[in-house]
Amino acid sequence: MNIAIVHDWLSEFAGADKVLWQLKQIYPDADIYTSIYDQKKVPQFAKYKVYTTYLQKFPLAKKFRSIMIPLMPLAFEQLDLSKYDLVISNSTSAAKGVITRPNTCHISYCHTPTRYLWMPKMDNRASSGWLRRRVNKSLKIWDLAASARPDFYIANSENIKARINKFYHRDSVVVYPPVDTSFYNPKKSDIEKKDFYLFVGRFVPYKKADLVIEAFNKLGVELRLIGSGPEEEKLKKMAKPNIKFLGRASDEVLFNNFKSAKALIFPSEEDFGIVPVEAFACGTPVIAFGSGGATETVIKGKTGEFFLKQTPESLIETIKNFDPERYKFEDLRSQAEEFSNEVFAKNFKSTIDKMYSDYKKQMDL
Repeated sequence: MNIAIVHDWLSEFAGADKVLWQLKQIYPDADIYTSIYDQKKVPQFAKYKVYTTYLQKFPLAKKFRSIMIPLMPLAFEQLDLSKYDLVISNSTSAAKGVITRPNTCHISYCHTPTRYLWMPKMDNRASSGWLRRRVNKSLKIWDLAASARPDFYIANSENIKARINKFYHRDSVVVYPPVDTSFYNPKKSDIEKKDFYLFVGRFVPYKKADLVIEAFNKLGVELRLIGSGPEEEKLKKMAKPNIKFLGRASDEVLFNNFKSAKALIFPSEEDFGIVPVEAFACGTPVIAFGSGGATETVIKGKTGEFFLKQTPESLIETIKNFDPERYKFEDLRSQAEEFSNEVFAKNFKSTIDKMYSDYKKQMDL
């Protein structure tokens, strides 16, 4: 069976890109397609052939990927996937819009219906300014049409299953994303907690790093931030001396900070959120905003706590009542193992096999 995996873009090793890596491990002979590929930013894929769209040839496309968004629908539609029996799109935006032959089964692993189109209050990148709003309207029409192209949907959480139903009027099966619990796997005896809290994520508005900085400016407690992004300079100007920026850290630095932190602060409303599970794997509880994917991984009083309003005041109140001694290493590890690479591979492959079998039966009728 010839298989293609289609990914939105490959220019960082974040949540959806880690999923792509695991999909390639499950289907080692599958070909990878994406709109724009920056090999320097994702050396993990250097040994694989990655096919790209015409957008790859645009000057500065890798650096200014967001400018390419209006061109991505056409780019994905022009991919020739005619030789494949199965296409798996791993998508948060346009990859699900590829056009396949009638006898090719297309299954979309959807991490969210395109946020900036359907949830502007959460992600307003496409709704600020007259030109963006005009482009946004056209992209919404295309996105809705493209949502009909996959034969089946897999959602990365119950949260996303509900969104797929609401915005695309499609049903889906939930398979939670993978977390590398074999890498994030410290011995209990090696963990030495230090007096700091941790934020991990891109510096873009919906990640709410500014909210965390405002809270810790008032608390005066050490906060470490791992990540980078367009808001970095603004955030650094906001921050008082108790707040440390570690930049785009290596896996080893990330691991060491995960296992040493009092808690991970997770302030955004995420589709699923792999970062909290990585923290659990390192024996670290999570203080999360009580909405979105975090409500499916954080167990109140056992693996973390919630703050219920997306405000510095609500976060401060939760931190002041937070007792790191109440969380057991064994409970945190046990919760992380529910989302291991091995569990993901088993659940994903069995779901794909069932969907592909159902598709072939329908084609034979």
